[in-house]
Amino acid sequence: MSRHQSLVILADMTDQHTRTAAPLVRGQGPGLLLAHGAGSDIQDSYGPVLDALAKSRTLVGPDYPGSGTTPSGAGPLTLDGLADHIVESSVQAGVHSFAISGFSMGTTVAVRAAIRHPERVTALVLSAGFARPSPRLRLAIDTWRALVESGGDNRTLAAYLSLVVGSVDWLEDRSQEELEEQVRLFSQGLPPGTAQQLELLNTIDVRADLPRIRVPVLVVSPRGDLLTTPVHSRELAAGIPGARLVSVDSGHAIAAERPGPWAALITEFLDAVGH
Repeated sequence: MSRHQSLVILADMTDQHTRTAAPLVRGQGPGLLLAHGAGSDIQDSYGPVLDALAKSRTLVGPDYPGSGTTPSGAGPLTLDGLADHIVESSVQAGVHSFAISGFSMGTTVAVRAAIRHPERVTALVLSAGFARPSPRLRLAIDTWRALVESGGDNRTLAAYLSLVVGSVDWLEDRSQEELEEQVRLFSQGLPPGTAQQLELLNTIDVRADLPRIRVPVLVVSPRGDLLTTPVHSRELAAGIPGARLVSVDSGHAIAAERPGPWAALITEFLDAVGH
């Protein structure tokens, strides 16, 4: 769960009105752009699968404003702005055409990027995602945001996140020491832009975008996801022409629970569709 990565500052300004930290770039082969979740960063959302994916792809992993070493923007985040931000990061890194793997809120960023930049996006893999937050997910987001904005004990927030991103089976199999270590890591790595990202998360609705997607799409639904429950993945897949829906035995934090199967699903799908 390391959140450390070497980044340099680019000169370009994004639509979020902030300087952009250079993305993680790793591997070789066809481009694969990564879009991480809210209150997270590339290392947190994808760290355990980066090496496996980089064996056959050139990975580009930008952090959103307020995550990693990317400074927060001057104004509210927008979905269009985040979509343009990740695409521009890939172009600046020299990868001009790419599939996009989106995780959690990153699935909606990936969808919007495919709509706004169809000449660059070749395929989508949407994992633990949603088209819009359900009332239950909004309740979880509101609780998360309230804990962030209270300025209170980070351990309480980290414990809450551990409960919602881990599957019941996975959490029950952890020892007390392992759970305490997870909570400690969560509490030390909360991105400063989390509140802005959660504010955006609560307003997202990409249902109108889904029928307009014209590239191959894989929707990965974690069976034990307590945050973006499988009903969200089913709505995503049903709205996208020709989308393939698969399940994985995991909670929301797929990279932590099932890194091998997740990396295999992504790689095998992109190989099969020629991207």
